[in-house]
Amino acid sequence: MENQVLTPHVYWAQRHRELYLRVELSDVQNPAISITENVLHFKAQGHGAKGDNVYEFHLEFLDLVKPEEEERLNKLRLESQGSPETLISLKKGYLFMYNLVQFLGFSWIFVNMTVRFFILGKESFYDTFHTVADMMYFCQMLAAVESINAAIGVTKTPVIPSLSQLLGRNFILFIVFGTVEEMQSKAVVFFVFYIWSTVEIFRYPFYMLSCIDMDWKVLTWLRYTVWIPLYPMGCLAEAVSVIQSIPIFNETGRFSFTLPYPVKIKVRFSFFLQIYLILLFLGLYVNFRHLYKQRRRRFGQKKKKIH
Repeated sequence: MENQVLTPHVYWAQRHRELYLRVELSDVQNPAISITENVLHFKAQGHGAKGDNVYEFHLEFLDLVKPEEEERLNKLRLESQGSPETLISLKKGYLFMYNLVQFLGFSWIFVNMTVRFFILGKESFYDTFHTVADMMYFCQMLAAVESINAAIGVTKTPVIPSLSQLLGRNFILFIVFGTVEEMQSKAVVFFVFYIWSTVEIFRYPFYMLSCIDMDWKVLTWLRYTVWIPLYPMGCLAEAVSVIQSIPIFNETGRFSFTLPYPVKIKVRFSFFLQIYLILLFLGLYVNFRHLYKQRRRRFGQKKKKIH
């Protein structure tokens, strides 16, 4: 006896210019999907509400389907183990949790520093490192995940801007601040940490909402705008911290070394710090250019009126 042809459960969703259809079938075999004029045809063997059978349906649209739109309209999601839809959901869940953890971490730093400033005033500048360094270490080590995601294609972020920010911040945090005790009690630490956390408390929630296809206009505007003053200020604060550390590294000789015979020249670590100052402003240019392009793509350019 031949299998009875049945109609599967089909779920329809539409937003903006996109149309989604989800066919509730598992263990799908040999799906046949085609579009003729204004009708979508679907037929496949699979497990649905009536068990294993051949399931078929025809969906008529109100207008003819343009040839260039056929590929987009063919995005039928087949509910089965390891389906693309499941992988996309897992990816979004993973990115949502990552951004949530980073948001909570940088929010804790920002709130902690703000409260301490209002209570202690300028006195809070000088013990910032000892108060929030552990959380900053955690957040900045975790930030390596962003560069990895960009490198393996999990996100569409360009690798170079992501990597330059990661390496630049971690150099300041782990080398300039982390290895030099004299730097940890300087006021510049407060400004570096505060600027970093201010940028991130807008960036990470924006990415969180993007994972669940939400767009909060105020947050979107802040994410694409606050970097304009904060990135140059952050770069300046980092440069000040490097300049202040140079005499300390010269005095202590930390990370300095002597080239082997016959050269026998002592290479001071301050030489690399001076090179880093140049790279710091080059990195600012790379990130500024990248973020400006993002902002222009997001908001577009105002068209000039033609009289």
